[in-house]
Amino acid sequence: MLECGDIMHKILIIEDDEIIRNELEKLLTNSGYQVLILENFQDSLNEILKLSPDLILLDINIPYINGEVLLKNLRNYSNIPVIMVTSINSQIDEALSISYGADDYITKPYNPNILLLRIGAVLKRTNQNFNILNYKDLKINLGKGIITKGRKEIILTKNEMIIFSYLLNNQNRIVTRDELMTDLWNNDEFINDNALTVNISRLRNKLNDIGYKNIIETRKGQGYILL
Repeated sequence: MLECGDIMHKILIIEDDEIIRNELEKLLTNSGYQVLILENFQDSLNEILKLSPDLILLDINIPYINGEVLLKNLRNYSNIPVIMVTSINSQIDEALSISYGADDYITKPYNPNILLLRIGAVLKRTNQNFNILNYKDLKINLGKGIITKGRKEIILTKNEMIIFSYLLNNQNRIVTRDELMTDLWNNDEFINDNALTVNISRLRNKLNDIGYKNIIETRKGQGYILL
């Protein structure tokens, strides 16, 4: 049940009940998601930031820290979408969770299909909000100018991001230098021919740093192609 592109989204389960945790893991894995399990509840916030999931299923009653407090702390550092999954059927807790930045709230026992639909809806909504593109196992955040691969992250300049997104939108097709220059001009970025060469070189070096070497090929006398 993959949504929002072909990339396998990473979902982090923060749940201390082993039976429920295992059921969630099986449900999500069978639905095509990559599942992460929080093991260290004593340092929950740092663990979340290190794992860098695409979405979190967060129980309210977890060891060492209340789930709502953890959510509030997380929002100081990240906008990772969070769905509260709890046995507490309380309008106060639901309102508090939403006010702290939860993207959705569902109570146990829940219908597995409803949970999957809500996960898909949140991922679709957040991907649209942050203008996310996917390339192989890379996630490209156009709004932030960031490309992530697992825990690795590279920051692109505005020009580099414009060039890469144009190549990505025209993947496996030769893109001329004139096309790239025109796209940059359309985005109010005025660079000359030499500056384009420099930007392409810097973009290649950054992609190389995260293991993607030679994915932008130069076709002599024609332009560039993203493989």
